[in-house]
Amino acid sequence: MMHVGPKNGRGGGGDRSAFRRPVLIGVSGGTASGKTTVCSRIMERLAEETAEKHITCICQDSFYRELGEADLAKARKGNFNFDHPDAFDNELMLRTLTSLLEGKSCFIPEYDYTKHSVSGMTSINPSDVILVEGILIFYYPELRNLFQLKLFVDTDADTRLARRVIRDIKERKRDLDTVINQYTRFVKPAFEEFCLPTMKYADVIIPRGGENTVAINLIVQHVWNILQEQEDKGTREQN
Repeated sequence: MMHVGPKNGRGGGGDRSAFRRPVLIGVSGGTASGKTTVCSRIMERLAEETAEKHITCICQDSFYRELGEADLAKARKGNFNFDHPDAFDNELMLRTLTSLLEGKSCFIPEYDYTKHSVSGMTSINPSDVILVEGILIFYYPELRNLFQLKLFVDTDADTRLARRVIRDIKERKRDLDTVINQYTRFVKPAFEEFCLPTMKYADVIIPRGGENTVAINLIVQHVWNILQEQEDKGTREQN
């Protein structure tokens, strides 16, 4: 989870009596497509434009289901499909995002990729802008319909595979055979069956991910316009 905002003062835009519904942005795309990088770029640009706003990024991976012993044994051998819709606790994710949209603080699970389990919980305060990134955040209509803006990061399959190999070996302590086995058995088929078809729900498709500064600047301007409209509406209601 990532967060940027004012260094002083409490999270979530301050005065609760002036609560405004957060702007919820979904960022989807295949494995290692650059979703996290896109979120980071958007957060950096928004922070430059709206220094007084609180911006938070949540990863769908935080909502992996708790595995039983049998599935945990499969996971340790690289034989569990983490890219299937059933791998996620979608009800928990739906409750969490709904609470955040209502201006409530929540606890987000901290997922440990090396142990395939939750290692703790992180408290998250209400924010003005919330980005949610994940491979299947547009798959379930209940989740998809929560997003005010839906983005899909479209990156070449060979590039995604190369990034995943490097990431999983370096950061998640996998060996090469396990990474390739998971990709060919689970990741690639799941992308084609579950993730890629959700691209049609995106409001904006971002080729080249975080390198596409033109797309990111346009998205940031759009979000800024939404925030400004909220500010103007709030001012009119108070007068």
